[in-house]
Amino acid sequence: MMKNTQRTDEDSLVAKGATLKRISNQFSFTEGASVDKNGNVFFTDQPNDKIWKYDINGNLTVFLDKAGRSNGTYFDHNGNLLTCADEKDELWSIDPKGQATILLKDFEGHRFNGPNDLWEDLKGGIYFTDPYYQRPYWDRTSPDIKGEKVYYLARGKKQAIVVADDLEKPNGIVGTPDGKYLYVADIQADKTYKYKINPDGKLSEKKLFCEKGSDGMTLDNQGNVYLTGDGVIIYDKNGKKIETIAVPEKWTANLCFGGKKKNNLFITASESVYTIEMRVKGVE
Repeated sequence: MMKNTQRTDEDSLVAKGATLKRISNQFSFTEGASVDKNGNVFFTDQPNDKIWKYDINGNLTVFLDKAGRSNGTYFDHNGNLLTCADEKDELWSIDPKGQATILLKDFEGHRFNGPNDLWEDLKGGIYFTDPYYQRPYWDRTSPDIKGEKVYYLARGKKQAIVVADDLEKPNGIVGTPDGKYLYVADIQADKTYKYKINPDGKLSEKKLFCEKGSDGMTLDNQGNVYLTGDGVIIYDKNGKKIETIAVPEKWTANLCFGGKKKNNLFITASESVYTIEMRVKGVE
């Protein structure tokens, strides 16, 4: 595990005196952390096909069983939980009562590789990554689509478009609150890129943000970017590494800010989930 290379108490993003707190380790592999408008956090346990809820009062409950093997998740502007349901490689929208609607089934008649992570823009369009990770519950052993790409599903549309096809294995994805920029992690190349979002939803001006890939990603209200994998690695908006948070698990897969004040960093890590109080707040 990496060392916890915190900055001094005066300039650390972690709240003074705060330490990492393990909430539970009852899972098989946790992923897909996202927060609703009230600060409740939802996350997936993909091998067990469940979505869990960790509410602002510290209660941990199952939100949805038989969740389509959902992986990455994100709350839309209407309070529905968008998920990458890769049992059949679909995008789902799950309402607050747990009723799922399929938003997207395929690309031009071909099965997606495996939608992995997603982010909704200000217009209600959805960006998502589509890497290929062989799953034990699939009835196939090779992809239907050549290449691992980033797609965009415009609001109200029934077909997605390709917006990035020059990455080795896109994984984590998150956009800025103003809707102007999109971060995409190429986990295989171990790099994260920053794109400009155009009015039509397409991407341009690809720039290397940092020499580090990531699984899940999130942002704080200072524009810092939080990457995962071996613990949590935090970069400022210029791509400079400024802090790390060590997590005592084999893999850190995802994270988001939750709680009443959106200042608790919630981390999914292998069989466990953790929280740590921060001086900054989330923007998702």
